[in-house]
Amino acid sequence: MQPIPCVTGLPTPGRTLVMGVVNVTPDSFSDGGEFLEPDAAIRHAFELLAEGADIIDVGGESTRPGAVRPTTSVELQRVLPVVGALAEAGAVVSIDTMRPVVAAAAIDAGARLVNDVSGGRAEPDLLRLVAEAGLPYICMHWRGHSADMQSKAVYADVVSDVVAELDAQLEACVAAGIPADRLIADPGLGFAKTGDHNWTLLQRLDELEVLGVALLIGASRKRFLGTLLAAPDGTPRPAQERDDASAALTALLAERGVWGVRVHAVRANRDTVDTVARFVQRD
Repeated sequence: MQPIPCVTGLPTPGRTLVMGVVNVTPDSFSDGGEFLEPDAAIRHAFELLAEGADIIDVGGESTRPGAVRPTTSVELQRVLPVVGALAEAGAVVSIDTMRPVVAAAAIDAGARLVNDVSGGRAEPDLLRLVAEAGLPYICMHWRGHSADMQSKAVYADVVSDVVAELDAQLEACVAAGIPADRLIADPGLGFAKTGDHNWTLLQRLDELEVLGVALLIGASRKRFLGTLLAAPDGTPRPAQERDDASAALTALLAERGVWGVRVHAVRANRDTVDTVARFVQRD
C-alpha cells in the first residue's frame, strides 16, 4: 500500500478520505431531483456526515452526459443555502463548480475546497480565485462540457493521454499560484471516457502517480458499473443499485493508497475504507 498523501488545509486521518456527494440538481444521473430543495439537501448532507463523510461536495450543476447547464443565478440559489448551513455546523465543504462567481460566493459562505470538473479549462479565472483564497483545488481531466463531451472520447492511449493533459492542467494551476500541496488530481471517469477507458484508467492507476499530487477517484454509481452489472437482456443496473460495486472499487483504491473517493453511499464506503486501513495495519 502506498502512503496516503496529505493535502494542506484538509483532514489528514491517515486513510483514504470519503467525500460525500450532495447534488442540488433536478437532473443528476444518480439522484436527480431528490435533493433539489435546500432543506432536503441539508438534511441529506447531515446524514452523510453522520455516516462518516470527511468532506461534503455540494454541486448545483449536473455534469452527466448531455446535461444542459443552469444559469449562474440558478446555480447560486441551489448551492449557497446548503454550503452556508454545513459550514456553520463545522463541516468541511467542497463546492463543485466551474464558475468563479459561484466559487467565490461559496467560499464566502464557508467552503474550504473547490472541485472544478473542468480543471481550469472552462473559466481559467477560477484558478486565480482559488490561489488568492489559499484553498485546495481538485483539478479534473476535462475535454469539454456535458452536451458533447462523449464525442471527444478518442485517445491514442487513454492513460498516457490523460496523464499528459492532466499534467498540463496542473501546470496551469501552479502558474496561477496554487501550490502543489493544495492540488488534487481527478482522472475524470466517465467524462469524455467510454466504459473501457474507465476500466483501463483504474487498472493502470499507478501510472498517474507521476503527476506528483493527491488523487481523487469518482467511480460511484457510474454508468460503466451499470453496464458491468447488466441484466441478462442487457439492461444496465439502475444507478442506485450500483453501491455494492462502488464499495468494491473503494476497497481496491483504498488498498492502493488513493487520497480520496467521491461517493454517494457514505456508510458503506467509509466502512470499506476503515476495514482496509485496519487490514493493512502492521501490529
